[in-house]
Amino acid sequence: MTFDNFASAQSFLLIAGFVIAFIMGAIVNKTHFCTMGAVSDWINMGHTGRFRAWGLAIGVALLGVVILEMLGLVNLNSSYPPYRNGQLIWAENLLGGILFGIGMTIAGGCGNKCLVRIGAGNLKSIFVFLIIGAVGYFMLNPFPGTDKTLYSVLFYPWLNPLSINMGSSQDLGSVLAGDSYAMMIRLVIGLIMGLGLVWLAFKSEDFRSSADFAVGGIAVGLCVLAAWYVTSNIVVNIDDQPYPLTQYYGEWDMLAESDVGKPAIGAALGAQSFTFINPMAQAVGYAASGFKSSLVTFGVMAFFGVMAGSLAWALLSRTFRIEWFASKADVLNHVLGAILMGIGGVLAMGCTVGQAITGISTLAIGSFIAFAGIVLGSALTMKIQFYQMMYEEEAIFGKTLITSLVDLKLLPESLRKLEKV
Repeated sequence: MTFDNFASAQSFLLIAGFVIAFIMGAIVNKTHFCTMGAVSDWINMGHTGRFRAWGLAIGVALLGVVILEMLGLVNLNSSYPPYRNGQLIWAENLLGGILFGIGMTIAGGCGNKCLVRIGAGNLKSIFVFLIIGAVGYFMLNPFPGTDKTLYSVLFYPWLNPLSINMGSSQDLGSVLAGDSYAMMIRLVIGLIMGLGLVWLAFKSEDFRSSADFAVGGIAVGLCVLAAWYVTSNIVVNIDDQPYPLTQYYGEWDMLAESDVGKPAIGAALGAQSFTFINPMAQAVGYAASGFKSSLVTFGVMAFFGVMAGSLAWALLSRTFRIEWFASKADVLNHVLGAILMGIGGVLAMGCTVGQAITGISTLAIGSFIAFAGIVLGSALTMKIQFYQMMYEEEAIFGKTLITSLVDLKLLPESLRKLEKV
């Protein structure tokens, strides 16, 4: 995908982001692909169909990425965000994942599901998006008149020192085999893990009970893969010299005639795929700036694309429904959940799609940690909610927390405080 000027190349990047996200939004709406729903089905009913669909999406994306990387068709070592960064922020990945998992459970859906619901007419999700976007924005950007972000005030002093230097990269291939054989090891690990996830999905009767599980998992995985491929292969041809967009941006003063059309965020021109918390923050910043074109990124276009795709399917299938809060408690749950998702999504460097699918497709260790944190936070919250509902007055938080950890086999049975229901 070679273009003779930067403007055309950037336009293609943005349009591609919208189109692929449009397809994802429509299919996610149609198939009810939902990561919070996947955890809920598993924890509350023992049904693993949707969870395996999530795993299938990871497997498809992972298989495609390791093969394309071996063929030189994607380059993830300098991705946006930098999943393979040599500095492993494991504590942020874990804490952020847990907070995000708690938040998505309380608010009734993750970042991607929030956008899908907006497209389907859920006004509550607009409320959730605005809070996630505002919190995420100030996690990453200074408060007005200061140089302090929410992250620098609340988290940096005690979380950053816990990070571990993994050398040049934290992906499993580099960690296990060094730079010389990293790509080959990534291919082997990716093929084994990816094929294993596909096999685990299709071997299950729960999964095979609905064709939507297979369609949703395969489609979401392919959309993530398509975004990686497109964003890795856009170049500008200047005097027969190909310049990737990030390189062109870095040499802007030498290559461009003026600053007209220069994006505000150079890193956002790099190889990337779908994640939804940072783009929500970018969308809020874009609106707050008066819709400056320099702030339009692949992520912002994906944000709009998912909503548009979901809306298209909702109208086509006649499932578009206006929804609003049922009670004050419903409002409070969505506010709290949105705040936790905004904080957790930035700390973890992604969401149920951004880390659990896109991130894991790079085999970054931090992505596996964030994924585990999201599932743990969501599953634990569901267990606590269940015991509080069943036991009411007896269900003080300490008892429900310990009992829930016992149910999840994270504490021994001897510590159980409430009888299993």
